[in-house]
Amino acid sequence: MPAFPAAAREALADAQLRHNLTHATHTIRGKRARAVGEVPDWDELRDAGAAIKDRALLALDEQLVRLEESLTERGAVVHWARDAAEACRVVADVAKAHGVDEVVKVKSMATQEIGLNEALAAEGISAWETDLAELIVQLGDDLPSHILVPAIHRNRAEIREIFRSRMGASGRPAPDDLADDPGELANEARLHLREKFLRAKVGVSGANFAVAETGTLVVVESEGNGRMCLTLPEVLVSVVGIEKVVPTWADLDVFLRLLPRSSTGERMNPYTSMWHGVTPGDGPQEVHVVLLDNGRTRALADRVGRQTLRCIRCSACLNVCPVYERVGGHAYGSVYPGPIGAILNPLMRGVGTDPQVDSLPYASSLCGACYEVCPVKIDIPSVLVDLRAQVVDAHRGARRPKAEAVAMAATAWTLSDSRRLARAERVSGRTGRWWGRLASLPGPGRRWTAARDLPDPPRESFRAWWRRAHR
Repeated sequence: MPAFPAAAREALADAQLRHNLTHATHTIRGKRARAVGEVPDWDELRDAGAAIKDRALLALDEQLVRLEESLTERGAVVHWARDAAEACRVVADVAKAHGVDEVVKVKSMATQEIGLNEALAAEGISAWETDLAELIVQLGDDLPSHILVPAIHRNRAEIREIFRSRMGASGRPAPDDLADDPGELANEARLHLREKFLRAKVGVSGANFAVAETGTLVVVESEGNGRMCLTLPEVLVSVVGIEKVVPTWADLDVFLRLLPRSSTGERMNPYTSMWHGVTPGDGPQEVHVVLLDNGRTRALADRVGRQTLRCIRCSACLNVCPVYERVGGHAYGSVYPGPIGAILNPLMRGVGTDPQVDSLPYASSLCGACYEVCPVKIDIPSVLVDLRAQVVDAHRGARRPKAEAVAMAATAWTLSDSRRLARAERVSGRTGRWWGRLASLPGPGRRWTAARDLPDPPRESFRAWWRRAHR
């Protein structure tokens, strides 16, 4: 992916994309506001969620060991994965051990993050997405553009065409006379997926939360496809980010009140599935849990940025972000788009090595709307500013400094000496007569003035005025 400015410029040229995003984000934003307005102690609930997450993160080593012990006691097999390659290898090995060439999946950001579908395909194993929006993205050979609604950039006419042209290649085809009615499209997806649910031997999921005290994994969803994947297959593999752990069963209550209202604008999720390892005669009889790092300990080591790991993937920040609303999720070049993606990706991957990652902390106007709606009070603007400083620091001492660094060094040199500053003021005053006729700065400065008005410098400096007025 190109750096954010280039990708955003291309997205802004797509009028249909902007229309789809504006309609969807405003609808979700309105539902969330009404649902949150029903809770008189909402801000106190946010404080509680942030405190629980911080407590778990500050003792993450202890909580993860406790989680492993609880899961093992209940018959699950726990695997530790330092990176995406290790996590994908575990899932592929489990699938091949059972001789399957396909798995069904619950919507999972973690498995998207590690590129699990592509890794399984390389091993000859098809991974079928069963969430409606993820199915649309998969059939359309597309990429998710939203945490909650991966196909938010598609309208129903586009979805109809995807179903009609692509469903037959991976199972039950859609009829040629399929309409673009949302109910009919959803029903066609059910019929297409039903045969996959009934024949699948291995299911793959993520988890919204993992309770260390009881070894409970939790998935919340709205369609019921997750429940099918979690109960019908003989084998279940869950890929869980290590930051998803919460200490106790009682702590879970706070998040089951925060998440639905913040994400879908509902009082509670239609489906909340919880499982504790293996239950003889009920559900999967072999359960594997992959505890995934993949940069999370790097983020944890950042004193300012570690609060990002509180994130419960509600997507509220995306729905209020004026930048996301205009460019969509693809411009961020990551599974995690929007304000949370602009901080999570650099924290997990590090800055200073990838221009695309380094561009993300600048993909914000710093308006603060994201912080106001975050259910766990992640101060995204503060983290963005800190990451911008890290990006600048990472490029100090480079053989070929950036134009911005040269400009700042020249400014510092000028401002550090009163005589140099006085000379610069005299020059700017003299140029003020023709400066106003310029539409933009020449040379490298043109990039700065392309999106900003060029102010006219004062013809008389403060020092000159003072001398004249008090002569």
